Amino acid sequence: MEEKITQKDRTRIQAGIRGKYRKVAQSPGGLFKYPTGRAGLEGLAYDPDQIKRLPEPVAASYCGVGNPFSLGPVNPGDAVLDIGCGAGVDTLIAALMAGPPGKAVGVDVVPEMLARAEENRRLTGIENASFQQASGEKLPFGDGSFDVVISNGVINLIPDKASVLKEAWRVLKPGGRLMIADQMLADAPPRDPAVRIDKWAQ
Repeated sequence: MEEKITQKDRTRIQAGIRGKYRKVAQSPGGLFKYPTGRAGLEGLAYDPDQIKRLPEPVAASYCGVGNPFSLGPVNPGDAVLDIGCGAGVDTLIAALMAGPPGKAVGVDVVPEMLARAEENRRLTGIENASFQQASGEKLPFGDGSFDVVISNGVINLIPDKASVLKEAWRVLKPGGRLMIADQMLADAPPRDPAVRIDKWAQ
């Protein structure tokens, strides 16, 4: 399916996603079919001690589909990349896990989400986290820059998933860990390509 996506379709998908996530940057409440905010963090079994360290406005901005940290640890001193960081909650939790010797970097394509992430970083006072605008399809980092790459509910939105995965492997150090939480389509997609693009862009 990815090979049949035209540039016009890609532009429409990206515009739809950015439009939705501009709203999410204000508040994710009511925009998803699953729990968000602190209820989402608790329901997905994030570390209670980490959740307690998040001020309420920060926790309230969480809208992940899963818990990437359930797949493995972030160790003290690790360098972590969060692809599609959104409001930055996972990035900030990764920074807490990595501690001052480590760091966490979040990238996203939606400026409003990055502004929310930076505000969340300010509210937590976490100094070893940073955010920048970039696409997962073309990461602005050198080979072998990170010990861990995480992503939460984002790769399903990106048209060129193969490029995202190739980039993730490229920036991982040898022996690094890729930890993804995402959604999958269980049934067959709509046969009509136009309908698929419509649903993708919503």
